[in-house]
Amino acid sequence: MIDWDRVRELWADMGPEDFTEVADLFAAEVEAALGALDPAAPAEDFARQLHALKGSALNLGFAALATRCAEGEAQAAAGEVASVSVPELRKLYKASHIAFASGMAGQ
Repeated sequence: MIDWDRVRELWADMGPEDFTEVADLFAAEVEAALGALDPAAPAEDFARQLHALKGSALNLGFAALATRCAEGEAQAAAGEVASVSVPELRKLYKASHIAFASGMAGQ
């Protein structure tokens, strides 16, 4: 669910203080982006929203979320927006965030 190698790499590169700031910013941005996801939007706009979420998730090591966003992006780009479950993405983010917070608690 979480790419811990990526997390450790960022932690080492940034240091704990900056990493925590980036992680907090990521959480706020992803929660806002997930709240703004609109499957009723044109398919290309929806695909762009998913692409942006995918990039953010990859950057911080939220691997499962990034994978599901990539799948949704491909579905939206193919005009299959109805195949993308926004509630599923939100649920996956919440589970990923819990796993991330739990894993970081020992840091």
